[in-house]
Amino acid sequence: MTFDSVLDHLTARGLLLQTSNADELRAHFATPGQRIYIGFDPTGNSIHVGHLLQVIVLSHLQKAGHVPIIVIGGATGMIGDPSGRSSERTLLTPEIIAENSEALRRQISPFIDFTGPNAAIMVDNLEWTGKFSFIGWLRDVGKHFTVNYMMQKESVRARLEDREQGISYTEFSYMLLQANDFLHLYDTYGCRVEGGGNDQWGNITAGIDLIRKKRGVEAYGMTCPLITTASGEKFGKSAGNAVWLDPEQTSPYQFYQYWIRSDDRDVEKYLKMFTFLPLDEIDAICRAHEQHPEKRDGQKRLAEEITRIVHGADGLAKARTATEIFFGKEIVGLTDKELQAIFADVPSHELPRATLETAPLCSGLLAEADVFKSKGEAKRMIQSGGLYLNNRRITSDAPITREHLATETTLVVRTGKANYHLIRFRQD
Repeated sequence: MTFDSVLDHLTARGLLLQTSNADELRAHFATPGQRIYIGFDPTGNSIHVGHLLQVIVLSHLQKAGHVPIIVIGGATGMIGDPSGRSSERTLLTPEIIAENSEALRRQISPFIDFTGPNAAIMVDNLEWTGKFSFIGWLRDVGKHFTVNYMMQKESVRARLEDREQGISYTEFSYMLLQANDFLHLYDTYGCRVEGGGNDQWGNITAGIDLIRKKRGVEAYGMTCPLITTASGEKFGKSAGNAVWLDPEQTSPYQFYQYWIRSDDRDVEKYLKMFTFLPLDEIDAICRAHEQHPEKRDGQKRLAEEITRIVHGADGLAKARTATEIFFGKEIVGLTDKELQAIFADVPSHELPRATLETAPLCSGLLAEADVFKSKGEAKRMIQSGGLYLNNRRITSDAPITREHLATETTLVVRTGKANYHLIRFRQD
């Protein structure tokens, strides 16, 4: 499937929601080498999958021959964008912002190429914003915007209507900072396009207006949608926690499982948005999935593709192994941390590590750890062949020692097909 314009390609994948002057923007992108920028505030050391869509949009544009500019908000990150928020962010130190910026670059790199003829550019807006004096800022930027204009923007109006929180002058200024970023990037790199999530539309159009007023040039904006799941939940949230790209915050297994658990109604949308599979191939995957949804082949392909990009082949292999372990594969070669990621919601019990020094019988240990109500109940489960330690069937009531642990501190008990219990042996 081919498209006349990269904008048509983005639209077909559900990645484009709003544009300014669509016909002119289409003509603009007809010439390779155009610059487009999207900003990322380094308010944390990882982006989550809710931010990932913007990175993927830049990736598609780079593949079409254009140059992504990633703006790290070293200045704006110190203030915080009021868009979509009901309270003000905590202000960050320059040291934390620098650490977070480097982490974001690592996470973006699997999607964006920083080498080659149309290599991506990464800059920090503190480099130019930090040089302004207050008087200079008011003279060169502030005078081009009326308060009425700024109050009409949804991000500001929503906070003004919240009588409890309101909006500080600091956050009120955010729009002008972002508008000036666009002007600076036009002056420095000839960048005439800004992208972002749809909640950024007001900030983007402010930058378009500033460039028009100060340079007499038409710039453009484009946004991708803010996604919700088929059930209406905010995308990227799982049990109240964001799904992060940083493997230390969301393990490859947890990341993989997030996509595996996708609603059938979301599979086609996510395949188009979050993978780079050809649209014809996605159509074939979805047709097969509709015929046998119980196999969850659509979710599996989705999880494999996006996990491979974010965490590499090794991360995908670990995620697959962890999935197999949860469904009965023998547990070997894992660390405590990896095991905890797999069995995060499984009941657990702690015992002193010294318990293992006496090599208690399996039935007695399981009763002490409250896996069974009594030794007799544990023995009957062993005799029936329904007890597993580290997913290996136990056939006799033998002594348990440190050699039986699955990881440094943990023994995994399973009864039946998928009833798990962890016993952790703490060092007293």
